Amino acid sequence: MVKALFFYILIQLCFLILAVISLVVWDKRYKKNHGLNIPAGFEKTEEIIVDPSNGKKSRVYYNPSTGERFYHEEYSDR
Repeated sequence: MVKALFFYILIQLCFLILAVISLVVWDKRYKKNHGLNIPAGFEKTEEIIVDPSNGKKSRVYYNPSTGERFYHEEYSDR
């Protein structure tokens, strides 16, 4: 009985650690490339992403040598 309880707690702890790591990686993946200056080596694409929560538009820049993507916020001329 004690072994089963220990195994259950261990599995729950593993799921919790996996969830925390996933959140940290998810945030870095989607928010690290937002910036004001476009880094050297990045090419402008025709892809524009609209954030459904706030309506902001971001243009996608692509680095062909690394495959990395950079998201630059587009400002409208209002």
